[in-house]
Amino acid sequence: MSVDALRGFDMLWIVGAGAIVKALEAMGDNPLTILLATQLQHVEWEGFRFYDLIFPLFLFIVGVSLVFSLDKALAQGSRGKVMGRILRRSLLLYAAGVFYYGGFSKPWPDLQLGGVLQRIAVCYGFAALIYSFVRSPRWLAVICAALLVGFWALMTFVPVPDFKLEPPVVEEIAQRIGSDSPFDITASVPDRVQGSYEEGRNLVNFLDFLYLPGKKPQHYYLNEGLLSTLPSIALPLFGVLAGLLLKSGSIDARRKILWLAGTGLACVALGLLWSLSFPIIKRIWSSSFVMVAGGCSAMLMALFHWMVDVRQWRAWCQPFVWIGCNALTVYLLTPIVNFQALAARFTGGDVSRFLDDNLAQGLGGLVTAATGLLLVILLARFLFQRGIFLRL
Repeated sequence: MSVDALRGFDMLWIVGAGAIVKALEAMGDNPLTILLATQLQHVEWEGFRFYDLIFPLFLFIVGVSLVFSLDKALAQGSRGKVMGRILRRSLLLYAAGVFYYGGFSKPWPDLQLGGVLQRIAVCYGFAALIYSFVRSPRWLAVICAALLVGFWALMTFVPVPDFKLEPPVVEEIAQRIGSDSPFDITASVPDRVQGSYEEGRNLVNFLDFLYLPGKKPQHYYLNEGLLSTLPSIALPLFGVLAGLLLKSGSIDARRKILWLAGTGLACVALGLLWSLSFPIIKRIWSSSFVMVAGGCSAMLMALFHWMVDVRQWRAWCQPFVWIGCNALTVYLLTPIVNFQALAARFTGGDVSRFLDDNLAQGLGGLVTAATGLLLVILLARFLFQRGIFLRL
């Protein structure tokens, strides 16, 4: 149950909890609201905040769930049948990601091929295939290390053209050489640089510029690009290691929690140490970022496991469980159903104005944000109580 609760806790920040914090900040600036609002904004480039943990935590939970679902599937069928299921689910999840970003509502090349669900689909597929053949925790840890060290080596030693991928620079080069082909633009700049982690001037961004077709939100690259998939695969594999620990019958609950929390703390420490030479950058999924995010995820898993599974404190987390059991449904609905706009139909207009004028300035916005989140929770509760779950 702790896995579903943690998944729901993670998803809650995406579908409404963040709006409540922003509404609190609008009511007045004080150290607490400023801190909360800051932590619910992504770091522009280098650094780490709570909001930067949301996506990696979800990938970690994907890995934890893999252990339970694949073990059962492998026990009931052949490996070939299970691999077919993995590939089918990955493709469906990838297609759901394309749908989430607008599907075919816009003509090519404005179709977005990369994004959150697409990254989850690829990471799930690779992690599940790896786990289907590699069951040893030691070898899974070796694979994680190889992915992270290999990515660091590529980013550090493979040279890239010495110019920045930003519209004024790229457009000037394109106009000068008379071609807007990414290959012609990069070939026209003879100078090369190694070990650059600057935005728009690193290997991850240049590979997206050259080889990733379709719409790219950051003009020439995106946060879930091609090469950064390598280190991100380590996150569900971290989750697999946590799932193996949780499932083990030979380790008591207290030692499981200590292992999760201690290993998580060690990963954070190693990530911070690594960041001295390879900065923590979420938007390229640097190896140090993956270590810190994976460590924080493990510590959160330890906390939820202790509270929900060991101490049996479950009443407080029921809304998280409802959302966690239908996380994909809730996520796919957010671009279609504007829950905040729907909430404003009940609490906006004169209702919001009355609250602002008679009780506290900004209270109307806070009530609307809270109502929007409540609508999400009620929908998840409705689906959960009737046994309706979207599965791929």
